[in-house]
Amino acid sequence: MEQSIFYILAALALIGTLLAVFEKHPVHAILYLVTSLFAVAVIFYLLMAPLVAAFEVILYAGAIMVLFLFVIMMLDLGHPEKGLAPQRYEWLPALVLVSISIAALVIVISRQAASPVPSLQALPLRQIAARLFQEHGLAVELVSMQLLFALVGALYLGKRREPSLPAPEGGRKPEGEDSP
Repeated sequence: MEQSIFYILAALALIGTLLAVFEKHPVHAILYLVTSLFAVAVIFYLLMAPLVAAFEVILYAGAIMVLFLFVIMMLDLGHPEKGLAPQRYEWLPALVLVSISIAALVIVISRQAASPVPSLQALPLRQIAARLFQEHGLAVELVSMQLLFALVGALYLGKRREPSLPAPEGGRKPEGEDSP
């Protein structure tokens, strides 16, 4: 039963990601990506990693997607091109995502626990941090560098550029400008 839930959620994550990549409207693409990230978070929860699932929801589906949405709103990219004819099957991706979500929900609700849940011990935060940085230090550094690059790129794209002013007639400089 868990395996079928895993495959349904994996399909949901894959379809959501593909729709996010191929969507022309940026806000819709972000919504598809959030759907995909929530599916991945549920997969982490099914794999007995609730802390990673919580991080997935809080950091990726929450904070980073809000940052992406903010950048799209600042750059005014939220409007699709005007004059495009409506597509014939634009409701199809939403229908696929909703049907997969409903199927996963029905399976989760209808499943009966065949075996008791094994007891898990909570690790202290110090031990989690030690394991994270000792065993996965390179991955943590790579992710931090990717986030830094994304921040620099967002700042560069969001920077307002002043239009260049034409040179004044007669070759004279405007008042108040010093000559070099």
